[in-house]
Amino acid sequence: MSLRDRLSESLPEDRRQLFVGGKWVPAASGGRLDVIDPADGSVLTDVADGTLDDARAALDAAVAAQPDWAATAPRERGEILRRTFEGVTARADELAFVMSLEMGKPVAEAKGEVTYGAEFLRWFSEEASRVHGRWMHNPAGGSRLLTVRKPVGPCLFITPWNFPLAMGTRKIGPAVAAGCTMVVKPAAQTPLTMLLLADILAEAGLPPGVLNVVTTSDSGGLSSTLMADPRLRKVSFTGSTPVGRKLVEQSAGQLQRVSMELGGNAPFLVFADADLDAAVDGAMLAKMRNMGEACTAANRFLVEASVADEFGRRLAERMGAMKVGRGQDEGVEVGPLVDENAVASVTAIVEDAVARGAQVLTGGGPVDGDGFFYAPTVLADVPADADAVTTEIFGPVAPITAFVEEDEAIRLANATEYGLVAYAYTRDLARTLRLAERLETGMLGINTGLVSNPAAPFGGVKSSGFGREGGFEGIEEYLDTVYVSLPAP
Repeated sequence: MSLRDRLSESLPEDRRQLFVGGKWVPAASGGRLDVIDPADGSVLTDVADGTLDDARAALDAAVAAQPDWAATAPRERGEILRRTFEGVTARADELAFVMSLEMGKPVAEAKGEVTYGAEFLRWFSEEASRVHGRWMHNPAGGSRLLTVRKPVGPCLFITPWNFPLAMGTRKIGPAVAAGCTMVVKPAAQTPLTMLLLADILAEAGLPPGVLNVVTTSDSGGLSSTLMADPRLRKVSFTGSTPVGRKLVEQSAGQLQRVSMELGGNAPFLVFADADLDAAVDGAMLAKMRNMGEACTAANRFLVEASVADEFGRRLAERMGAMKVGRGQDEGVEVGPLVDENAVASVTAIVEDAVARGAQVLTGGGPVDGDGFFYAPTVLADVPADADAVTTEIFGPVAPITAFVEEDEAIRLANATEYGLVAYAYTRDLARTLRLAERLETGMLGINTGLVSNPAAPFGGVKSSGFGREGGFEGIEEYLDTVYVSLPAP
């Protein structure tokens, strides 16, 4: 069976429509949106290209479903999420295949995302029945204080192309648990995984109108239209900082609650006392997850001068040996970038670094042939003002800059508008505590290249956004607090 036949089996034409009010419906205009295969640049399939009228219809459905869904027992909401977790787990191979085709990542890595994304469903299935209020005496006497937590209301979720399942489940999971309805707008490059997830949620018993999915080529028009509607009460966005800023501005009109998970420029610090083998292992994980197309990807390698050459040599050896190819082929470790613009951007960043004196230890350019492939690249002696240091790369490029002492490393690490995540390798406990206190970041990985965990709060500071997804904090983003004053009995 061909790749496209397998895809059609998972998502036949009637499942490549809009999902509104519990039904699969065509776009009002009848328009279709092509989905491109990043491995060869050809058209993979198409989906409905939703219009602004379709977006309004989806919000209408969410608004209509909100009262009954808010009144649904928390345990029942949790059980739906639990069944969805089981459905996603049972169809992991199918989801990974679809994700690999539309996004490009190797199937083995896509399976890892399915496991990670499913855990948000399981975690929030358990949190649904743990939404607490409080009861207390007025300290001044004479009355009692009662607080009640209520769902925020209809939400808009705008999800990115790089993690098409996990970025959806970590928004949908807490919203369902809290009792919120939603409209989801997946990225135009990767809409298929979200459509398959919507099918699984419906099979798990999610009532019509609670989840609505609108695929569209007009993301800006959809968001501005829905955010101008006073019935929409919450917006959660994962994507670039410039788009996030625009959405925050738009939210002011209706004073919507917003969660923004935006860009990153993660420093990866390696001190001379680090276990260098472990540091290289962690660097491979932090840099090459998703071909470097991740907001959590290590973007800058700040390495103490005495070990910088050795670290660079080992990292180049590992990255240079990685197999590049179509994500569905056996043994492939590095798939294509998402589109030709991504290749052009990474190419320009590397060329700028080389022009400023950086040394190419491995890679250094696009891979010849069809598709949007870029060779895993390690650059040494990268100056601190190079684009590779100041710009989010979003590709398989590791720029190394040497430092002499700890204060310099911290200064370089903080010299960015972003503050999503940082990584550090050291055996010094006192230094670890200093880093935790001084690094301007929302998350910090010590002697590990992986920080994402559904049980932990994910989010950043500065221009990396605000709000948290996952952990105990994740459901708070979807709850309002009502205070009730009662006379003393």
